[in-house]
Amino acid sequence: MRPLRGAVLLVLSVVVVGLLGAGSASATGYRYWSFWEGDGGKGWTYAAQGPSTVRPQDGAVQGFRFSVSEDSQDSAQPRRAPDFAAVCADTPAADGSKRVALVIDPGTAADAPEGERPPAPRTACARVSPDASTAEALASVARPLRYDSAAILCAISGYPRAGCGEQVAPGATESGTDQEAAATGTAVAEGGPAGGGGSGGPSAGVLTGVGLVVVLGGAAVLRARRRR
Repeated sequence: MRPLRGAVLLVLSVVVVGLLGAGSASATGYRYWSFWEGDGGKGWTYAAQGPSTVRPQDGAVQGFRFSVSEDSQDSAQPRRAPDFAAVCADTPAADGSKRVALVIDPGTAADAPEGERPPAPRTACARVSPDASTAEALASVARPLRYDSAAILCAISGYPRAGCGEQVAPGATESGTDQEAAATGTAVAEGGPAGGGGSGGPSAGVLTGVGLVVVLGGAAVLRARRRR
């Protein structure tokens, strides 16, 4: 009886692992500019609003990053730490204006649309009016910008040439959560096409399948026991 039970459990383990793997492999990603705000020099925070509604204060650092991700939880952060002093070192304060440090990171070749090559990451210090939004600060240093009909930011400095938050087939690119240690920026299309709540866990369908396999396996063990 024990050998039979062990064999059934082994089969169940293989099937469960396969189902869970299939669930994670089928996750859908989106290619877009994500928008980040510098957290007092400590790091980056995914912006809760779009760049057209955020009105940063003088001394703020705003980041834009182009990548492929499922949602805000796995979106790639700017690869350079927010450092206002370094970005705006050559732009002194002036009455009647504010300075906003911008980090613009077009991402990696793995996340680029087919046939395109990401330009080099860069920073810029925008001097704008005191009530200017992040979008206005970006427009002053990184034209041309491209938006879609829903006012979602699609391109910065002309990159990419086409597309806006399109879905990317699973396995088509590397994950957006790369931990590269040296570059700059990120920005989302007004909140990001993927929303912000993906857990990255198995789907309900996968869990249902696992439950069904477990039930069937248990039934098989009971039938074998009755025969004895």
